[in-house]
Amino acid sequence: MKFLGINAIFHDPAAALVVDGRIVAAAEEERFSRRKHGKRPLAFSAWELPEQAAAWCLREAGLSPEDLDAVAYSYDPSLVTGRPEGDWEDLRTRYAVRAPAFLATALPGLDPGRVSYVPHHVAHAASAGLASPWRDCAVLVCDGRGENVSHLAGRYRDGELEVLAAQELPHSLGLMYEEVTEHLGFLRSSDEYKVMAMASYGRPRHLEALREVVHATGDGGFRVEPVDWGSFAKRLPKGGAWTSDHADLAASVQARLEEVLLDLVRWLHERTGERRLALAGGVALNCVANTRLLREGPFEEIWVQPAAGDSGTALGGALHLAQAYGEPAGPMPGAALGRGFTDEELGAWLDVARVPHTRPADLGAAVAAELAADRIVAWFQGRSEYGPRALGRRSLLAHPGHARNTERLNDVKGREQFRPVAPMVLESRAREIFGRGPVPSPYMLFVHDVHPDWRDRIPAVVHVDGTARIQTVSPAADPLMARVLSEFEARTGLPVVVNTSLNTAGRPMVDDPRDALECFGSAPVDVLALGPYLVRRGEVFAS
Repeated sequence: MKFLGINAIFHDPAAALVVDGRIVAAAEEERFSRRKHGKRPLAFSAWELPEQAAAWCLREAGLSPEDLDAVAYSYDPSLVTGRPEGDWEDLRTRYAVRAPAFLATALPGLDPGRVSYVPHHVAHAASAGLASPWRDCAVLVCDGRGENVSHLAGRYRDGELEVLAAQELPHSLGLMYEEVTEHLGFLRSSDEYKVMAMASYGRPRHLEALREVVHATGDGGFRVEPVDWGSFAKRLPKGGAWTSDHADLAASVQARLEEVLLDLVRWLHERTGERRLALAGGVALNCVANTRLLREGPFEEIWVQPAAGDSGTALGGALHLAQAYGEPAGPMPGAALGRGFTDEELGAWLDVARVPHTRPADLGAAVAAELAADRIVAWFQGRSEYGPRALGRRSLLAHPGHARNTERLNDVKGREQFRPVAPMVLESRAREIFGRGPVPSPYMLFVHDVHPDWRDRIPAVVHVDGTARIQTVSPAADPLMARVLSEFEARTGLPVVVNTSLNTAGRPMVDDPRDALECFGSAPVDVLALGPYLVRRGEVFAS
């Protein structure tokens, strides 16, 4: 059976396809449209349909819209009640009611009667619980908002979801974090990770005050009362210079979020007795909070779906329908679910662009040599990642042993200098270098302490608080990147390279060869590894 999942209600429009019990494809629309988070200047862009992503998913499987048995839309308008006519939520609901017709127009041949509404947080829960390595687990969803709630706590038993708690709006931990993101001069529903990074530079000196207005209720829910953020720190304009007051506010909000999440998972553990927890929702992308839940919480194992934000509800919706039709499709095979290109296709792009290039016999060794020589490498390999993290498919790579490379990469990307970059490390060497965190950690969703004797050896990837958000690499899962890491260690003694996403500020991650060539041409990157081919800046501009 064939199930297509669609997210198109808040932001990060995406599509995912499950066929005959297998996750075949998943991609965000931004990778095709080049509009980050699917946002246009007009507010209604939040409802952008993932037309190109959905069409690509079907092509990848050799299907047409009429072949689909069912389509999941990850928002149920029937659950929205009590909204004044004409307000924002009423308009959103009216759009969702008409979504089957819109989808049938976008995908000619689709029977709109095959579109099913899956509640937003149920889709999130399925994207974690049904995609996880486990058949039975507790599940916690926390984000900005769904139809009428902002959170779900429950468990999966043999693939069936039991909802144990759900927090009604307006109380929302995700919206609280969004408000602070905007107050600090960043883009809400987009730049929350910047607040998490800024928090490491501050002290949580407002924690006691926040405990008065943000707290768990002991029944699986919580309260978030209105807060005057200006009483803690002056509102920053976009791009404004931040001070210690702003860092302290970020640190305080981050710390209070962690405390309330700990209260929620302790309640959930008491109710379920499960050893394992799956997380989803935008808050689950907060790797600092995830790490504290694992270290101090009652669950022995925590798994976070790599596209834990709203784009992941496309996958969750498809998995939910597959389960309902008696054809379960988990666990998730990995994050490499997006577009890929053959060597011939990549070579043709280079020929059309008239770009000088070579094809090394050992690409891993050739790239390791470039990195050892302190060159920045744009890395474009295999199928692109599903979710916001660069996981060794569409990455910028650099030498971790030079502290200046953090600033250098942030300059390449045109982003704030307080932002950290991340290490990729051979899974077999991770425990030697990084402590207090899960290994393997393939999705970059937890932070690890960097052992003191390694901090001076890999300064580019050590954050101001002595931690790093690592990605472990195994030869079985990614033999080419493992080869790069092994060859780099042979040359430098370091089984680690710097990894950050292949994009520039405000742009989605590079996804196809044209994007890669444009990024290479416009940014100060030394080398492009496009599939099996190497393009060197000096050779391109010398010609």
